[in-house]
Amino acid sequence: MIYSMTGFASATRELATAALNVELRSVNHRYLDLQFRLPEELRALEPGLRELLVARLQRGKVECRIGLTPLPHAQKAFDLNPEVLKQLRVLSEKLRAAWPSVPGLTAADILRWPGVLGSDTVSLDAMRAVCHEALQSVLEDFTASRAREGEKLKNLLLERVAAMEARVVKVAPRMPQVIAAFQEKLATRLREAVAASDDERIRQEIVLFANRIDVDEELSRLTAHLGEVKRILGTGGAVGKRLDFLMQELNREANTLGSKSVDIEVTQVSLELKLLIEQMREQIQNIE
Repeated sequence: MIYSMTGFASATRELATAALNVELRSVNHRYLDLQFRLPEELRALEPGLRELLVARLQRGKVECRIGLTPLPHAQKAFDLNPEVLKQLRVLSEKLRAAWPSVPGLTAADILRWPGVLGSDTVSLDAMRAVCHEALQSVLEDFTASRAREGEKLKNLLLERVAAMEARVVKVAPRMPQVIAAFQEKLATRLREAVAASDDERIRQEIVLFANRIDVDEELSRLTAHLGEVKRILGTGGAVGKRLDFLMQELNREANTLGSKSVDIEVTQVSLELKLLIEQMREQIQNIE
């Protein structure tokens, strides 16, 4: 599969007192750049969540958002935990015995104490399990969305490869005729310019110049590079960097084709190839 670096997916899991929402979104980036937006009570889960993403993703600027939204009925589930209150009372008495000047706990202090509000609170281990399960589910949808977008990009690239191949095929048969016509034109000009013509010397100069304007090698390399693009697209995986390199090679050959051209049609093909390469390069920036 070819994967785009653009994607989005989200999922929600309902806990005892809150709804857990997990969201992944990404855009193109040169490397893998992970950013997390987590509530403070879940900050300890970040390393494990990061490992899950690194195992599946290779490129892209990826943002992972996890939020906790209190449920409307959550207040009904709250209750004071008598065991925790008892332990807190003992600790408070020991503290006041050791330091009489220390003020006692307020009601707000007691309610904020971990575990005081009820048996319905979710432990960190339980929250970790829920977060990992939710992220795995979101990651599947996220990867599928990037694969769908990648398939569209693949088809666009293949269309442009086919257009480039058609132009290369169009140029190749014309080259012997173009070179022959240019040789004759050049020979005529040389004979007119040289009073005492040396036919053999003129012939040698024409052959040398014809070799310099021959683009068979450039056409062969263009064909080979386009074949490699198709092979890579067929292989799939993280191919963005390899395709970007091939765009540089294709652009180099198209430039050389244009610089050697002595025929208006070949020049036009060179410009069309460069336009198609640039269109492909823009699409490749979004491929993982």
